[in-house]
This record gives sequence, structure tokens and C-alpha cells, in this order.
Amino acid sequence: MEIVTIPCLQDNFAYLLICPKTGDAAVVDPSEADPVRKEIKRQNVKLTAILNTHHHWDHVGGNKELKADCPDLKIYGHASDRGRIPEQTEFLEDGDQVLFGEQSGSFLHNPGHTSGAITYLFGKTAFTGDTLFAAGCGRLFEGTPEQMHDSLNNRIGKLPDRTELYFGHEYTENNLRFALSVEVGNTEINKKLADVKVLRSSGKFSTPTTIAEEKQTNPFLRCTSAEIKAAVKSRDPDNDLTEKEVFRMLRELKDVF
Repeated sequence: MEIVTIPCLQDNFAYLLICPKTGDAAVVDPSEADPVRKEIKRQNVKLTAILNTHHHWDHVGGNKELKADCPDLKIYGHASDRGRIPEQTEFLEDGDQVLFGEQSGSFLHNPGHTSGAITYLFGKTAFTGDTLFAAGCGRLFEGTPEQMHDSLNNRIGKLPDRTELYFGHEYTENNLRFALSVEVGNTEINKKLADVKVLRSSGKFSTPTTIAEEKQTNPFLRCTSAEIKAAVKSRDPDNDLTEKEVFRMLRELKDVF
């Protein structure tokens, strides 16, 4: 499967997934239609599916126009997002497959950012939307810190270390700066920040990351780090330093970073 990153809006990513055997394609989170149309034409493929990770407008904004272009388009989302994802035709529940061309994928339900947030899985590749970013995670609009901790650490975080993670926004540099603020002694964060600065200065994207990289640099996957726990305790003296309480405080600190 070929993956083409499509920048949209100010800092969003859509992803065009191409089945090399059939020329069919799916797009993950088309926030707007025109950039997707241009890439479909450039790649000379047929769009047959939209894969929405959640219902927020900046991830589904292109659905209606693309559906008008391709009336037979299948539009995937979680079953709980019924009525919230425009033109949704496929309502995913546990055990369901995600299909386009000869590609077969699955999904993880990972509530936290929204109640219906999901991650799409195709082999060693995952599309996390706004649940997991490089060195960060999404804000908690509909879920609890406990849910988001579980989604990141016990669902996405249990994928194999080599899994490539394609995320929804170019937030990496700022996320790494926050990570350093709570774990200044982590040399891997410094290394990744230097690498990302080079990428961005040359006009390249920081997506994808990997599970292995995130375990080293993402504070929301590092709630047992002694340095992070000390940073949390210094800001929240009554914190009991359980993983979920560390996570809760990290998210609060990131919200105002």
C-alpha cells in the first residue's frame, strides 16, 4: 500500500492510501476536498473510501464534496459517530474490517479526544487522527483522562514497536518542547527536536512517527518516568503519582503550555 501525505487547512494532514494492484484509493480525514482531488488526479487513482478517525469538522470537512464526486464512496467511522460524520455509510463496531481495493484493515476504538475516535490499522501502519500525535496527544473534548491514558498506553501503545503512526496535525515541534519541559534530561527528546527542526526548515513533514520513538519521547506514554513524576509533583503536590494521575496532570499542563 502506498501512502501519500496531503497537507490541508493550516496544519492538518489527510492521507491518500493507494492499492497498487487495483488503483483504488482511500483517504484518511479529508478536511477539505480540493487538495484531495488534486492528489487523486496526480496519482491517477479512483477514490472508493473515506476513513474518518472522528467527527470534528477539520477531519470530515471534505466528505460531502467528495461523496458528490463519487456517489458510491464508502465512508467509514465509528458506530457511535452516527449522525456526526457527514455522509457516513459504514458504522464500525468491534471486529469489523475496513476495505478498499484489495486492502483489508482493522481499527482500534480509542475514546478520549472524542467518544468515537478510532485508529485505522493496515499491517504495520496506523492512522491515529487526533488521539496520538508525535510527542503528544489530543485534547480531551469528550473523554476522560483515564480513557485517554488507556487508549494511548493500552491500545495504541501495545502495537509493535516498528508500527508507523500517521497523525492528524503538524504539532510535533511544540509537543517536543513541552516534553522537554517535563523531562529535561531525556536526550532522545533533544535529538528528535533537532531532527524535526531540520525537516521543517526544509519544508518536509514530521509524520510518520513510530511506536518505538513515542515510547522514548512522548510524555503521555512515559507516565512512569521518575523525572516526569517529579515534574508533576512539583506542580501538583497532592498528586498520588499513579500513572493515570500523572497523565491527567500532564494533559492539564499541556493545555496551557
